[in-house]
This record gives sequence, structure tokens and C-alpha cells, in this order.
Amino acid sequence: MNMMQAQSLADKDFIRYSRQIFLPEVGEAGQLQLKQAHVLIVGLGGLGQLAAQYLACAGVGRLTLVDGDRVELSNLPRQLLFSDDDIGHHKAFIAKQKLAVLAQGCEIDAFAEHLTIESANAVFSNLLAHGKEARLVLDCTDNLMARHCINRLSVEHALPLVSASIAAFNGQLFAVDQQRFPLGGCYHCIFPSDTRAPQNCTSQGVLGPSVGVIASMQALLAMQLLLLATPPTSTTQQTGDQSFEETSNAVTSTRSLLGRFWRFDAKLLQWHSAALTRDPECEVCGLKPSALMQSTTAVSFKSIPNRGLL
Repeated sequence: MNMMQAQSLADKDFIRYSRQIFLPEVGEAGQLQLKQAHVLIVGLGGLGQLAAQYLACAGVGRLTLVDGDRVELSNLPRQLLFSDDDIGHHKAFIAKQKLAVLAQGCEIDAFAEHLTIESANAVFSNLLAHGKEARLVLDCTDNLMARHCINRLSVEHALPLVSASIAAFNGQLFAVDQQRFPLGGCYHCIFPSDTRAPQNCTSQGVLGPSVGVIASMQALLAMQLLLLATPPTSTTQQTGDQSFEETSNAVTSTRSLLGRFWRFDAKLLQWHSAALTRDPECEVCGLKPSALMQSTTAVSFKSIPNRGLL
């Protein structure tokens, strides 16, 4: 018997998450699946601190937070989890403290360090150590080197990755997963390591609500991927045909989420999307014998403005 079939939500949790549970795409089984999920969030700036709030308050069972920065005065207009009293303190520890109050059912680990290939062992060991729950990585960082590091580690450990960024009025969002949709490639396929980053919010500026839009979409995409990690089972013990249909729908939904690259124009309030396809020459997930793991992406930006960030 599946572990979720042997469990049910406590009455208090059923009330707390009732608006989510009412959705047929979630239900009690989906809420239990979120409870058993573990999400690693790297970067607790404008994107990460808000995505962490949404995921913790939505019932995700465990978060691992990673950020080596301390709270600064210039963070406060868009990083609403923090206040003046937090200035000078590590974002990771402050976020853990405040999220523990907002979402008491969420277990939270915090690492006050910048993620590098060298420092990642403890972080990813923590992510992989807790049973067989659904796992997912959120890249909420603001520099190219960190994004390539996170991408490489996600490919190496076969973890789905949801990446987002925004600077000025240009945002982007996409998800890749070498297990469920290898044809979608990886971050390195879209932005090779020799790509020059044209902008970030430190140099270009950004409006707080624009950051909130991208962070909300990143959290939404993460939740949908967690809910689709395995086909629902506790409410689908019916005929074989029905179970097959639901499984097929889950696969279709997953591929529609994993195979897309979204750009957001915050000036015009417009979204554009493009399909992702594997780049067989990618040195991270490509098909070359020397690649870390074999698979990748070249993106075709049909009708998408070519002004963006990395």
C-alpha cells in the first residue's frame, strides 16, 4: 500500500489547506504529497524569500534554505519577509525563524553560505537524506556562476530544477528535469558557460511587484511539479482504464510544464513562451562522451523579444 494511502490529514490541516484541497487537481492525496515533499531554495532575495513563504504556507513538508548574504537596507522594498530589525543578520537564519512561525508544520534547514561545487556536499546530502519524498530545487540566485553550479548539481543528482530571474522589467522562468523530460535539456543548454550576463537587479534596478510576479509563478510551477511527481493514487483505486488515463494526463501535464521557457515583460504585462529542445553538445547534460551526464537544450525564441537576463 502506498504511504499516502495509509495516511490522512489531521482535521486542523484539512481546514488550513481546504482551499487547495477543494481543487480536484490537488485533493487530500495531493496535499499529503506536498507534505512529504522537500524543496531546496538557493537564494533568499526577492524571489527566494517569497517562494519560500508560498511553499511553506502551502504545506510543503520540508525546506532547505541556502544564502550567504545578510539583510541590507536596500533589500527591504521587495524582500518583504525581512524588516529593519533584520539588517546585518544572515538571510537564511532570519528566514528560517520567520517561516517557522508562519508555517509550523514545515521543517526548515538553513545554510548561511553561498552554494559552490565545493560547499554543495552538505546541502545536497541534506536534500537527499530524507526518505523517498518528492524533491525539487529552486534557483533564485542573481548571478550566472551560481546558476551554472546549481544546474550542474541538479543534473548530477537527477533533481528537477525550477529557475527564475528578473532585472529591470524583464523576467524569465523555466523548469528542467533530466528524469521526466530529458529532451528539455538544462540551464547550460540555454545559456552556455561562456555567456556574458547583461544585467541583474543590482545594476539595472527592479520594481518590487515585478519580482513578486516571477516569484509567485516560480512557486506555482514548483507546486505543480511536486503534485505531478507521481500519479494520484489514494483517490484513483478504480478501473485500470481510469488509472491509465489519469497517469497519461499527469505525464502530459508534466511535459507541458517542463518543455517551456517563459519571459515576462513587466512594462507591457505580457508573457511570451518558447519550446526547449536538447542541445547534444552541452557539456553538462549533452550526449558527448565527456559530458557529466548525457543530455540538453537549445531554445528557439519565436516572437520573443531578445532583451533579457540570464
